[in-house]
Amino acid sequence: MAIQTITKDNFDAQVRNQAGPVLLDFWASWCGPCRMMSPILEQFAQLHPELAVGKVNVDEQPELANLFQIASIPTLCVVQNGKLVRQAVGVQSIPQLETLIGK
Repeated sequence: MAIQTITKDNFDAQVRNQAGPVLLDFWASWCGPCRMMSPILEQFAQLHPELAVGKVNVDEQPELANLFQIASIPTLCVVQNGKLVRQAVGVQSIPQLETLIGK
């Protein structure tokens, strides 16, 4: 499954109402570590097409960043049944993402 851009307008459909876990990457275009995380996340999404993966730009979606109390970026959050279940801050490797999502 391709990485989805998550906004406050599609959050319910793309994240809250999903049956399985959703991996969210909170990022910003000016953030160097976020830019480093992007190709890793792309590769992870290709390796795991069964998982929903989304990106939330904290500059464009401050309401969602506030909802998840994002203080540092990149922050990766796993949401299941509409609730935050796990999160990690900083650049993560594919094995770290697999552990985070519970694979």
